[in-house]
Amino acid sequence: MNYSYPIDETWSKAEIIDVVNFFSLVERTYEDGIVREDLLLAYERFKQVVPSKSEEKQLDAKFQKDSGYSSYRAVQKAKAASQGAKINM
Repeated sequence: MNYSYPIDETWSKAEIIDVVNFFSLVERTYEDGIVREDLLLAYERFKQVVPSKSEEKQLDAKFQKDSGYSSYRAVQKAKAASQGAKINM
C-alpha cells in the first residue's frame, strides 16, 4: 500500500479513526471480501463524520485515485447483497 487514506485535519481523533476504519474495510472488500454488515456499519459511522454527499464524493474520488478502490461501488454492492452475505469486489 503506497497511498494514504483521505482525512480532514479538522476531524477529532475518534472521527479520523472511524474514517480510516471505513476506508480500510473498503480496501479489504476488494482484497479479501468482507461481511456485508461490517462494511455497512462502518459506512454508517463514516456518514456521521461526513454527512455531506459532496464531501463524501470528493473523499471517494481521492481514495479511488490513490488506491484504485471505489468506496461508492463497495457500499452499493453491500446494500444490494442479502443479510449475512460476504461481498467481494
